[in-house]
Amino acid sequence: MPDYPYRSKTRHSCVRPGLNSVLNPAKLSKIIGGGAEVNNFLALLGTLGAITSTITTIIIGALSDLTRSRWGRRTPWILSGSVLTALVMVGLGMINTKEQLWIFILLWCLLQTFINFVVAPLIAIIADQIAPKHRGLISSIYAAGFIIGQYGGPVVGGFFLSDNHPELVNTGYYVLAIAMLLSGPVAAVIIKEKSSLSMPRQKINRSNFAQYFIFPVRQARDFYLALFGKMLIAITITAFSVYQLFFLTSGMGLTSTSAGTYISLAGVATMVTALIFAPISGPISDKLHTRKKPVFLASLLIAAGTLIPFIYAQPDAMVWYGIVAGIGSGIFFSVDQALNLEVLPNPENSAKDLGILNFANTGAQIMGPVLGAILFKAVGNQYLPILPILAAIALAGGVLIMLIKRVN
Repeated sequence: MPDYPYRSKTRHSCVRPGLNSVLNPAKLSKIIGGGAEVNNFLALLGTLGAITSTITTIIIGALSDLTRSRWGRRTPWILSGSVLTALVMVGLGMINTKEQLWIFILLWCLLQTFINFVVAPLIAIIADQIAPKHRGLISSIYAAGFIIGQYGGPVVGGFFLSDNHPELVNTGYYVLAIAMLLSGPVAAVIIKEKSSLSMPRQKINRSNFAQYFIFPVRQARDFYLALFGKMLIAITITAFSVYQLFFLTSGMGLTSTSAGTYISLAGVATMVTALIFAPISGPISDKLHTRKKPVFLASLLIAAGTLIPFIYAQPDAMVWYGIVAGIGSGIFFSVDQALNLEVLPNPENSAKDLGILNFANTGAQIMGPVLGAILFKAVGNQYLPILPILAAIALAGGVLIMLIKRVN
């Protein structure tokens, strides 16, 4: 492991906008209608997407570890993934009728596959090139890019919501496709990955198949505590994001146009506060030699922010959510990747195992709608009563992180 801080690393922001936060709910509610029917369809997308993403995360991460090319192990996957993901986003934007919904489902599953071409190799670069003492700093830089994508996506998506021009939502898919298309080349230029042709070539056989393609089973207790702990926190963030349109419309009585305005305001508030706290949280965790406590603090803040619109059911509560949960998200995403690297069972399989851990984020974006649909029915077809349950889920994730033994 080299001892320089970040040589070729900065997370410019590849990724990954709020398709399922704003555009999917808006488009599907226009095609299907509101209420339980659209929730059920979002849940179906979540279930199929989760299955697809889980399988492809492992396979693509392993294949990335084994790739030998003049452009390195990770760059070919990142470049091809950005192009293919952009094409699928364009296809999603072209779906406009109930008869085409089966195509929407197919494209959504392809999206989960192709975006993993980008995500699984991208996060492994930290393990490839960054010295352990600098991982908190680099995790902060990674977090900044993730936060821009996570919270900037809904901000951008909110501009494409209009009661008078419902077709405008399709333009949102095309704009995000362009952003995704540009992300791969930008990443390649910044990373400047070295050739991997000189690395030993590994052949897959029966004896090492499990090492490359199966979930880790040895000395993996902390690995799975980190996986499920961060997944619960991320599910809360994602479920809130996915259903924020309905919190404002069905829960608070706003029109789609007005809701889009508040979604954009909340997104800006979340992104700004998260970007303020992300750059400082990772270096502080490096200096204090602790990862668990910052993540637990983050879970408390995210839970507190999630409760605000339930306690104070007014549109501006979404902005207060953005401020409080944004601080928590900045801390969480900043320290998260450093924590991941310290619970890896086998660093030689970093892309595969980090891909599995990263499924806590990507999988949460897929499973959030499923959980939301289940909770919506459980609380009597209402949206705002979902929020206390989501807050409890975030706290449970923080508790699991505190149970990790190998990391301070």
